[in-house]
Amino acid sequence: MTTSDIASGREAVGDAAGLMHMTEHIHDGVVAFEFIEDEPIVRYVNAAFVDIFGYDRQELFGRSLNQYIVPEWLEEEATSLDGRTQTGEVNYQRVRRQTADGLKEFLYRGIPYQQGEGIDGYAIYTDLTDVAQKERQLQVLNRILRHNLRTEVTILSGNIERLLAYDGDSSDEKSHVRSALEESTETLHRLTDEATHINRILFRPQTATSELDAAPVVETTADQFNEQYPEADIETECPPSLAILATEDLHLALESLLENAIEHNPSEEPRVLVSVGPVEGSQWVDIDVHDDGPLIPETERTVITGGSEITPHQHGSGLGLWLVKWTVERFGGTLSFHDSPLGGNCVRIRLRRHTE
Repeated sequence: MTTSDIASGREAVGDAAGLMHMTEHIHDGVVAFEFIEDEPIVRYVNAAFVDIFGYDRQELFGRSLNQYIVPEWLEEEATSLDGRTQTGEVNYQRVRRQTADGLKEFLYRGIPYQQGEGIDGYAIYTDLTDVAQKERQLQVLNRILRHNLRTEVTILSGNIERLLAYDGDSSDEKSHVRSALEESTETLHRLTDEATHINRILFRPQTATSELDAAPVVETTADQFNEQYPEADIETECPPSLAILATEDLHLALESLLENAIEHNPSEEPRVLVSVGPVEGSQWVDIDVHDDGPLIPETERTVITGGSEITPHQHGSGLGLWLVKWTVERFGGTLSFHDSPLGGNCVRIRLRRHTE
């Protein structure tokens, strides 16, 4: 049996019909392809693949699989996996792949298939998006809430004891204790607000993304923060209109990023620039929040982006960036960190562009 037999639906032998019946009734996405000039050319996809990835079956036939499901920043990884398949090696790896609605996380299995002098292949994609996200979310909420709440309660308790024991005339000491109490109280309020937003985003029914104009969301959020923080210099660079796949929750993510950029900047006049624009040669849009403040520690960047494991001592310092990450992932997008030409951070939200 060849991949062409499957693609055309020919049932020359019994095992071909059996394989066709099986693949059409399993819940994992299955694609059969042949390598032409090192490109995996689609010869068959099952019904589950169409449902999961959202691409038309006939449109995929005869086209490069990578063209549809591999975003350009993951091309090197996909090329490496294809190379291993071409050498006859079976691949197992967790990967992120592009669907019609954005990125999803999969368990990928690449299975080579000898065909004449060349090697064709099958790929099986098990959608891990919900399982992986829930697993990581519970880890983060457990570790950060326990750690941060314990820290702030300890600070509050210590300063309350100092205040109760205070019997001197030093107004400076009393003022210092009062400031510490106010700061801890504010931190607890912020944690409560962030946890409430996260709970609303994570545990309500998934809302389908739809067309959303990014420009007015960015401009409205910037205007709000210019009014709230008159000492800050907040600018925007975005086209009059740019349609993306998202929901109004994008506003919450932008609020969190702007608040981080201003609150964590010791400058008396923090600078923030929010830029919006399409990623050249792709169906993606970048929303970059630049600042001139201190860099987010590398350990925090890598744990949030998934480059390192969450541990009791490595989980990120707060919930704000996790709120942004999980909001963006609900849209099928990504969050990444870069250095900004302003001298500080560039926190990048990448979302799927809306097309007719």
